[in-house]
Amino acid sequence: MIWKVPRMWENEDVWILGGGPSVLKQFEIPNKVIQNVMDGTSPASVYSPYLSKLHDKHVIGINVAFMMGDWMDMIFFGDDGFFKRYEQQLADYSGLKVTCTDLASTNAVEWVKYLAKDKEHVKGITKNPSKVSWNHNSGSAAISLAAHTGAKKIILLGFDMNVNENKNMHWHDIYKRGKVETPKDWKHWQPILERQMLGFKQIAKDAEERGITIINASLTSAITQFPKVAVKYLL
Repeated sequence: MIWKVPRMWENEDVWILGGGPSVLKQFEIPNKVIQNVMDGTSPASVYSPYLSKLHDKHVIGINVAFMMGDWMDMIFFGDDGFFKRYEQQLADYSGLKVTCTDLASTNAVEWVKYLAKDKEHVKGITKNPSKVSWNHNSGSAAISLAAHTGAKKIILLGFDMNVNENKNMHWHDIYKRGKVETPKDWKHWQPILERQMLGFKQIAKDAEERGITIINASLTSAITQFPKVAVKYLL
């Protein structure tokens, strides 16, 4: 379903929950709980109580964030492979589902709100409320979605663009990619991360022009364009 995003959160704060493992440290999730999720003995939903202070905020979850619980307002994803793998689980999720993957559009999936990738504004934050600037990844594309809702402040959570001290790239291992620790691992991931970083300079410029404040709540993030503020000072 082609969607024109309404300005539903005019002048409000919007959180975007990405996949970086810094989320776990920011919300002081115990190591045992983390390990159980990482090895698949516990579902990602066990994290939800620790993130309870976000439950009454405007939250856009990225990709498998929906597995944490139905308290997020929207789930955004931009990859065909992700959509094909989790289509049924996404259909059952109670919040809004938003995507820029053409597969959802061509298959005429009624329960997904579709926003096209803006080919004239690939990087940054598009002003077209029926499109997103792709920026080479779903998390960065969701910044356009947050802006379309009328957000005055956008808070990036889990936008690490690197690995943590345990060599993890995500707060889960649902994708079964394991740790990033060998030269071979880095040879694969480094160009991907570098490509995903390319849009932030233009995102910062567009945000400033539109009077939108962007805060990076990942203190260890490789992104340098936005001020970094710990979660405890934002809630």
